[in-house]
Amino acid sequence: MIQTIWQPNTPVHQQLKALKPYLLAQVQINNPAIDQRVHELLAAGGKFLRPGFFYLFSQFGTDQEPARLQAGAAAMELLHVATLIHDDVIDEAKERRHITTIHQDYGQRNAIYAGDLLFTCYFDQVLLAALSREDVKRNTAAMRGILQGELDQMAHNFNPTTTLTDYLAVAAGKTARLFSLSCEQGAHLAKAPTEIVQLAQQIGQQLGIAYQMLDDILDYAGDEKLTHKPILSDLKDGVYSLPLIYALQTDPSLARQLPMPGATVTNEQLLTIRDQVIVLGGVTRAQQLATQYTQQALSLINDLPAGATQQTIRRLVTQLLVRNH
Repeated sequence: MIQTIWQPNTPVHQQLKALKPYLLAQVQINNPAIDQRVHELLAAGGKFLRPGFFYLFSQFGTDQEPARLQAGAAAMELLHVATLIHDDVIDEAKERRHITTIHQDYGQRNAIYAGDLLFTCYFDQVLLAALSREDVKRNTAAMRGILQGELDQMAHNFNPTTTLTDYLAVAAGKTARLFSLSCEQGAHLAKAPTEIVQLAQQIGQQLGIAYQMLDDILDYAGDEKLTHKPILSDLKDGVYSLPLIYALQTDPSLARQLPMPGATVTNEQLLTIRDQVIVLGGVTRAQQLATQYTQQALSLINDLPAGATQQTIRRLVTQLLVRNH
């Protein structure tokens, strides 16, 4: 089922419905158990944000060639799902989209190989959609930025001196890079004017950073039943995100309570740290910065051609960045 964020009977909703069976047909793994689990993950879908924004920004172009756009949208989702499979291994997550993660049932090695295989499927779709070799280079650079962002995050794990600048660099890579690529590629592959393509990239970047900030806020202030993610999982893993960075700025002594690598941490300890982060204003300040990035995205959206597509993008960005899951 396509998430209700995409209004029924709209062109994007119909394109995303058609994208699901297309994705399943493009991914064939010569291991029945892994193939079935990957197909279940693709079929379950998430919000389909990246291909959805790809299709929305394609509406500013003059060349709506269905096969090329479908391959371009599929590439965005395949790259996203590949990174999710790897993230689940790192995070030791038990479920993704209400489906048991691959590594839980078949081991970390098989999960990593499944994610790697999806990277190759991603590039198959990039090649099908590409207008020139520059498109391949653009996608390669984006994938490099995403992976570099993940490595940068690991380099800062369990580091209480992580700065706001460090955090923003990680968010720009691991999350915002794929949002910006999706928006940019949608406009570019539909042959929108150059200024629209550049604007799409900028909107996706601001949206992606704000989206990551809200994810991190929900790790401290969200409802686990809505997020379907254990609260404070990042903190337990040594990922010191925006609310904690702000709290440490206010009270550096909080660092003495933070988990050490390999240490056993109780839920009570994590909840105590969470309460202090909230009291020290970490969540409030993080929300304020996320609002600034949201406003920057909305300001850029105002520069898009007026009409229904612009209004839809504005509505979605506003809706996504005040979400509770």
